[in-house]
Amino acid sequence: MKPICEVRYASHPNDAKNYDTKAIRENFLIEKLFIENEVCMTYSMVDRMVAGGAMPVAGELELIAPAIFKADNFTSRRELGIVNIGGEGTVSIGDTKYTLNFKEALYVGKGENKILFASKDSSAPAKFYFNSVPAHASYPDKLITRKDAIVIELGKQEECNKRILNKLIVSETAQTCQLQLGMTELQTGSVWNTMPAHTHERRMEVYFYFEVPNGQSVCHFMGQPDETRHIWLSNEQAVISPVWSIHSACATSNYTFIWGMGGENSDYTDMQPAPTSELR
Repeated sequence: MKPICEVRYASHPNDAKNYDTKAIRENFLIEKLFIENEVCMTYSMVDRMVAGGAMPVAGELELIAPAIFKADNFTSRRELGIVNIGGEGTVSIGDTKYTLNFKEALYVGKGENKILFASKDSSAPAKFYFNSVPAHASYPDKLITRKDAIVIELGKQEECNKRILNKLIVSETAQTCQLQLGMTELQTGSVWNTMPAHTHERRMEVYFYFEVPNGQSVCHFMGQPDETRHIWLSNEQAVISPVWSIHSACATSNYTFIWGMGGENSDYTDMQPAPTSELR
């Protein structure tokens, strides 16, 4: 079954300043990632990042390369990071099968193997969220469980941004070409993430928001520090963040988000700060 694939082109910041609400959402918001028995993905021209979701209910789902890849296999020229945000499931890479529990990750290196997604229980299906970027070399596949993650406590309750940062696919846990991926869990009573904001000119990000309670929403802030914009999101939606854009959010409840990065830089300290007092 062919995947559902949408292509998004890169936007110049001077052009984005003139976007109305509809244009901002059309260019940067990924509204639908999970459809039963489908693989959905968005291909962004920003660092050639792909963000997608697979929700196998009735049998296995194969991760097939979309037409824009012009490749026989999804990972023929790419690496892949997967996080399961649903019930227990499996990812088969060639002859090897990996079991992913809730909030566990799998790094898949460049190669020609068939990739299959499956759920253990169709009544509680797995939901595999994934990011993929081009790869210049092939590195070993690796499962990263919750205990394998690098966990850092950040923020303050009095500033409404107390959160747990889980580094899942980073240089300390798995060798990659350029993909970096992690998950941040906001604590009860906290609603702000990634504050103070920043940009980084040599890598882009996609933010995927989930565990947003029913009836609650996330307001994602983007744009240049002196020309900010916002997008309202619902549960299990994502935002493409170009290199010139800040990426931060405030919500009407606590939530969790997955950040996936692509680009030539994996140094977390190499960024351009955007002090809160200077945001416009």
